[in-house]
Amino acid sequence: MAQPLVKKDDDRDDEDEYSPFLGIEKGAVLQEARVFNDPQLDARRCSQVITKLLYLLNQGESFTKVEATEVFFSVTKLFQSRDLGLRRMVYLIIKELSPSADEVIIVTSSLMKDMNSKTDMYRANAIRVLCRITDGTLLTQIERYLKQAIVDKNPVVASAALVSGIHILQTNPDIVKRWSNEVQEAVQSRAALVQFHALALLHQIRQNDRLAVSKLVTSLTRGTVRSPLAQCLLIRYTSQVIRESGNNNTQSGDRLFYDYLESCLRHKSEMVIFEAAKAITELNGVTSRELTPAITVLQLFLSSSKPVLRFAAVRTLNKVAMTHPMAVTNCNIDMESLISDQNRSIATLAITTLLKTGNESSVDRLMKQITNFMSDIADEFKIVVVEAIRSLCLKFPLKYRSLMNFLSSILREEGGFDYKKAIVDSIVILIRDIPDAKESGLLHLCEFIEDCEFTYLSTQILHFLGVEGPKTLDPSKYIRYIYNRVHLENATVRASAVSTLAKFGAAVDGLKPHIFVLLRRCLFDNDDEVRDRATLYLNTLGGDGSVVETDKDVKDFLFGSFDIPLVNLETSLKNYEPSEEAFDINSVPKVVKSQPLAEKKATGKKPTGLGAPLSAPPSTADAYERLLLSIPEFANFGKHFKSSPPVELTEAETEYAVNVVKHIFDRHVVFQYNCTNTIPEQLLEDVIVIVDASEAEEFSEVFAKPLRSLPYDSPGQTFVAFEKPEGLPTAGKFSNILKFIVKEVDQTTGEADDDGVEDEYQLEDLEVVAADYILKVGVSNFRNAWESMGPDSERVDEYGLGPRDSLAEAVNTVINLLGMQPCEGTEVVPPNSRSHTCLLSGVFIGNVKVLVRLSFGLDGPKDVAMKLSVRSEDEAVSDAIHEIVASG
Repeated sequence: MAQPLVKKDDDRDDEDEYSPFLGIEKGAVLQEARVFNDPQLDARRCSQVITKLLYLLNQGESFTKVEATEVFFSVTKLFQSRDLGLRRMVYLIIKELSPSADEVIIVTSSLMKDMNSKTDMYRANAIRVLCRITDGTLLTQIERYLKQAIVDKNPVVASAALVSGIHILQTNPDIVKRWSNEVQEAVQSRAALVQFHALALLHQIRQNDRLAVSKLVTSLTRGTVRSPLAQCLLIRYTSQVIRESGNNNTQSGDRLFYDYLESCLRHKSEMVIFEAAKAITELNGVTSRELTPAITVLQLFLSSSKPVLRFAAVRTLNKVAMTHPMAVTNCNIDMESLISDQNRSIATLAITTLLKTGNESSVDRLMKQITNFMSDIADEFKIVVVEAIRSLCLKFPLKYRSLMNFLSSILREEGGFDYKKAIVDSIVILIRDIPDAKESGLLHLCEFIEDCEFTYLSTQILHFLGVEGPKTLDPSKYIRYIYNRVHLENATVRASAVSTLAKFGAAVDGLKPHIFVLLRRCLFDNDDEVRDRATLYLNTLGGDGSVVETDKDVKDFLFGSFDIPLVNLETSLKNYEPSEEAFDINSVPKVVKSQPLAEKKATGKKPTGLGAPLSAPPSTADAYERLLLSIPEFANFGKHFKSSPPVELTEAETEYAVNVVKHIFDRHVVFQYNCTNTIPEQLLEDVIVIVDASEAEEFSEVFAKPLRSLPYDSPGQTFVAFEKPEGLPTAGKFSNILKFIVKEVDQTTGEADDDGVEDEYQLEDLEVVAADYILKVGVSNFRNAWESMGPDSERVDEYGLGPRDSLAEAVNTVINLLGMQPCEGTEVVPPNSRSHTCLLSGVFIGNVKVLVRLSFGLDGPKDVAMKLSVRSEDEAVSDAIHEIVASG
């Protein structure tokens, strides 16, 4: 069995811990598994080996079909042992291996024997395993035993049957629905866990019938539920019934459900009390009077000695403060004591709640407490605090000085892009909504761009300065900060600074001569965008001696909104032919024509070869590898790195169905064309795909393996191999023609003609893209993995992604371009978000680990800007990722 984690070195200060499984390899463990076949079984040794196998499985290690089968058959021999500990491990490994249908029958008899054993532990575990590994046919045979187990006197057995029922309900609902009477009886059980599982299963059986759920809740709220866990479930179901009823029962004549929730506030179990309080606070249209009992209970939890209760209470109060801030005011004194709580999550929530509920007199005191607190928390918590401070400032405008000073002080401290952006956004909002805050706010922003490391933020601030700066009492004091950007920043920021200078020149006549001098200096910049902008603005403002347009036209040009989609403007300019008639911008359409993606849907097409399953099981990769190794010509290609999902090369319902799988090696790419002949009257022979690599010059064909015969409806494969440059990704486009000899088949005899006719069939083009060289491999803790890489290999740059339908569409586009694994659910963009951070991980060809952090932000109504940070074990790979994005 696994040993507990122990200290590696008791004298070390950093308290490093190590795992007893450190360094174990699958091959070595499989060798150890031979101990299962020994005539004299060593139960302790067998348990240790099973523990290692379970560890490998849970770490994502994949076992080939042969390996899994060998382990499974060896494990079945352990049923002869009488050791209880070993028997429990046997149940676990069988459940995790999930044997195939033809293998399950080997253990079915043993498990059914255990299911009727006198040993309760055997019965409970056998039920769990049987229900996990068997199909509907066998379940029908053992249904009688499962019904009996649900009402068994032993709570462990009954609970195992109920939990199994919850899992079976997802795949065989008709079987489980026949157990309603037994489950109903189990709900009345005195065993806490049985009652909990029975209630969960009974609700799932009835969840699609609102009336049945309402009757269930009504009957159980009369006091028949004793288990605290079951009562928490019942509280949630009660809340659900209230929400679905369309009107709040707390405001109608029948207060049955609300009274039940309120009665649970006096329960002896803390989890039930909290669940009831949380449910009451989340009711729609709940009044302050009805909230009072729940708030009182949560206030008591704030002073609990248990961190989990303090956290739960303060998080719930934080949510209540958004809708009923006055109801939470009585808890402020208790929450102030939590600011110094050792748990930073509790402290953060306490501060943000106080900022939402505090009064004007408490602002200064809170600011002092927060100042000491901010250095101890992570960026994600700091962002929450910043957003709360912004709300507080809008609530108490007279306190803008202290709040603005606080924001400016933390803006100068260390922090990531999202954190700094949250502060800048807050300052911008305060400037717009509080006129007195404009002067100090703009100066704070000017000081920030003096050493801002984020191009996106610098350009946003410069644009805002150009709009708001000329309206201040002394616009000239901002010119120095703006012109410094022309000398000290990258081309993107320099170009933005030129545009900002022009806005000052157009809006403030007294500054125009000075602006002309500065713009003329920009004419010698080494970036064409900066030079072009300087030339344009000098001409527009009359700084080059040209005729100046009216003041209104100049301001409309510099400050007006550009209501023409850039896509339409680009198309119109490309279509414009130089002539005596000048280009008329008014002729550009202002509505963007939607261009739906032409996705080919091969519905109804038959599977073709090994490429058929798009969502392939782990064994598919092994099947591909075995197939490639069986071809001698591929033996010297080295280790197989990756196989792509199948790409369809023919439309649905065509006479020949072909898809291709791309197999990537270090120096080679192998195209596996999976072909199916769908014409019964034909036999195809000498089938080969002729590949034209004229648009993929870096690839050279080295080998082609034809398919000798392709009968009707019998998939087969033909291969073409190309050599490519080593290492870094090489993209290319290939055109494909299917060539073969057609022979007519006599439908009565099934014999083919001796003579055939050569024919060919045009296939779709195929592309090898950068994502083909990256393997999707996740990491359990992205932050730790990122920090372990070290900053030396980090490459950071910013990109403009242009107009997008949404932020989510931009995120998905970049994920698909890189072909990496999203981590921690960051591929999901919350609705109405204006910024988002996505984390990706993968393995680059050559087995180089690479991590990517993508920060997206809306730059205007539709345009999306992105900051890309890459860390890897090889600096060249970090650069390669940036090249992929830049060229994509």
